[in-house]
Formats: sequence, C-alpha cells, structure tokens
Amino acid sequence: MDIDVNIKLFSIRRKIVLGKEWIRFGVVSLVVLATLVLAYWGSSRIMILFLALLGAVAGVPFLLKQPNLGIILIIVGGMLVPYSGPAGVNMAVFAVALSTGVWLMNMLVIQKEFIFIRSQAFLPIMVMLVISVISFGMGQIPWFVFAHQAPLDAEVGGFAIFILSLGCTLVTAHLVQDIRWLKTIVWIYIGLSAIYVFGRLVGLPVGRYYQIGLVSGSMFWTWLVVLAFAQAFFNNKLKLPVRNLLYGVVLITMYVAYVRGNDWKSGWVPAAVAIAVMIGLRYKRLVLLAIPIALIAMGNLVVQLIASDEYSWGTRIDAWQIVFEISKVNPLFGLGFSNYYWYTPLFPIRGWNVTFNSHSQFLDLIAQTGFLGLIAFFWLFFVFGRLAWRLSKQLPDGFSRAYIYGMIAGIAAIMVAAFLGDWILPFVYNVGLNGFRSSILTWIFLGGVVCIEQLVLNGNISQDG
Repeated sequence: MDIDVNIKLFSIRRKIVLGKEWIRFGVVSLVVLATLVLAYWGSSRIMILFLALLGAVAGVPFLLKQPNLGIILIIVGGMLVPYSGPAGVNMAVFAVALSTGVWLMNMLVIQKEFIFIRSQAFLPIMVMLVISVISFGMGQIPWFVFAHQAPLDAEVGGFAIFILSLGCTLVTAHLVQDIRWLKTIVWIYIGLSAIYVFGRLVGLPVGRYYQIGLVSGSMFWTWLVVLAFAQAFFNNKLKLPVRNLLYGVVLITMYVAYVRGNDWKSGWVPAAVAIAVMIGLRYKRLVLLAIPIALIAMGNLVVQLIASDEYSWGTRIDAWQIVFEISKVNPLFGLGFSNYYWYTPLFPIRGWNVTFNSHSQFLDLIAQTGFLGLIAFFWLFFVFGRLAWRLSKQLPDGFSRAYIYGMIAGIAAIMVAAFLGDWILPFVYNVGLNGFRSSILTWIFLGGVVCIEQLVLNGNISQDG
C-alpha cells in the first residue's frame, strides 16, 4: 500500500515539474520571438501588445491555480481596459484567447489528458465550429472574378470571432464548476454595468472609463436587464431591499435605453422582449389570455418602429435581398468570412455601387457560413433553450433557478437582437472586433447554463440565495 502511495505521489510531482518546465520553456521562447518581431516591425502599438503578452505570460501560473478568474478578466477587461491593438484586437479578445489557452495548457501539460464534461449543448457548438472551419476554407476561393477578396486579416478576424465566441462557452462551462463562482461573475457584471447606467442617468462622465465597444453593443443592455430582472423577479431568497435595488437597476437601464436613446432599437427592444417573456414564465396561466393582446401590441410596435425610421428599414430590406442573392453562389457553406462585403459593389443598391453589410445576424450567417451555418446557429440556441427549460423544472428556488429563467428569456431576446443587427457574432465591417466586448457576454452566460446542468447531474445543487 505504501509503495502505491509513493508511486502516485511521485507521478503527481513529476507532472508538476514537467508542467513548470514546459511553462518556463514557453516563456523563454515567447520572449525570444517577441524580441525578433520588435527588431523588425517595432512600433508603439506592437510594443503595447508585447507588454500585454508579457503580462499574460506572467499571469498564466496564477490563472492555472484560479482559472475562474479568466472569465472575470474577460468581462472586466472588455468593460474597462481601453487597449485596441492590431486589427482591432482588444482586451476581451485577448482575455478569451488567454483563458482558452490556459484551459488547454492545464489539460495538456498538468493533467496530461483531455477531460471534457458531457453536455447535450456541446454537439451543436462542435458542429458550428466545424462549419466555420470549412467556411473559412471556402473563403479562399475567388467567387466573383471582377471583385476583390476580403483582406486576410479581415477574414481571420471574422473567423476568430466565431471560434473565440463558441470556444468561450466551452471554456466557461469547464472552468466554472461552483455555483459561487457563477454568482460572482453575475454580480460583478450587474454591479459594474449598473454604475455605468447610473452615471449616464445623472450625467457623470462615465463614458471615459467604459469602452464604447461595450456600451454601444445591444448585449450589454440586454443582459443587464435580463440578469437583474430575473434575480429580482424569481429569486425569493434575496432580501427585499436587494430585490428592490435590482428593480431600480432595470428601471434606470430601460429609461436610459428607451428615453435617452429611443432611436436605437437594439438598445431596448430585446430587453423589453425578455421582460415580457419572464412575466409570461411567472404567470403561465395568463399567457393564453395575453397572447392576442401581445400579438396586437407587437404588431403596433413593429409598425411604429418601421415608421420611425422608414428609410433605414427600406435600405435594410434592399440590402438583405442583395446579400441573399450573392449567397446563392455557395448556399451550403457560404462565401467565407468578410468576403460578401467586397462583392456588394457588383450589385447596385438604389443605384449606388458601394460596399455595405446586411445589418442582420441571420443574413450574415448565410453569406459567411451558408445555410448550414444558419441552421447550426438556430439549433445551438434551441438546444440551450430546451436545456434551460428542463433545468427550470428541477431547480429549487434561489439564484440558479432565477438564472435559468433569465436565460430562457435571454435566448428569446437574442433572436430579436439578431434580427436587428450582428450583435451575437459581430461582422468585421459593422459591429466588428470592438463590439466583441459586448457580444461575448452571450457566450459566457450560455456557459453558465452548462455549469448549472453539471451541478444538477452531480447532485451538488441546493437551496441558494
């Protein structure tokens, strides 16, 4: 028995030593490579990126011990760190790549094996990842002889948005294995976001601290309302003053988004839809009675929205028709990332031969990844919605149940936001990598659904406030 224990201890120590040797080798190699790059292509922007990489390398051992902090770094870094490097790479992009790398390094170097949790939500993610890789390859084909291809950095940027977004859900699901960490992530997001919204309300110069790519993204406003309202509305374990405070956050957010920015529909329409869905989930018996009223109200709202900006909606419809026509060249896997933007001048819009984007997540998906990509997108959110619905019936009252109800409503809001623009998987030439600061929130919180699923499967979920 003692011999077996000694052998196991020796094996563990050897893994740790080998892991440290690999990390040390990686640090030295990175420094040497970075020195060569700076010698030939040195610039102030490259120097900042180099310093950021050094900081990341220094933080790797710490993240290996507390990998959950990587998720917090994605949110806080995307909110507050102003860095924007080559091709629009920002702290949110950097932090997702870093967290993914640390997660893989931990399995490869420390654990010496790849261990993945099982979840029904992962299959559509993997399918969409495969479709994205194939579509990237398709993007190297010159589909239109008389048009330019998208520059390689634009193609890589669009491809990276898909890979990092989908990968972030996998990383979150694997790293956040304790409900306390999920709570921490949610409350940090609500707290920091509420400070910004309150600052906007009273006229404080909060805009100089919060990044425009975050606060100009639909998902920033949507998830603040969804998460705050869900906890206030469903989590009876919270004390009344806390619930009232959350209701106040929702009211202020909707006021700032609707009254101060009424013309920007993506700021408040998805959030309003989410609130309506959560009320329906709470009062299920009234849903059937409310459906006719809701349909009439929705119809009037759509008419008012279109009437308030008729020219914009008219040009959008024209753009959708043209992008759909372009996509017919390769309807299965699309034209690759960012390419269709460069093909649009071949198809005049209202008499003008100009480049333009679709302003629709659905059309972007068809143009870049084909109908297979669009189907995989719908399948992914259907599976997450079904999973959340099943979990909602198994969870006790508390944070987790409120979170799951919020995710059901959030998925409905996501579909509305996707119709209004490329807020979920940003298009390089529209919302872009800067908007990744906001869009990545969706993929983080989806990972939280899998976290709760695993806790339920393992019997580790209990009454939580």
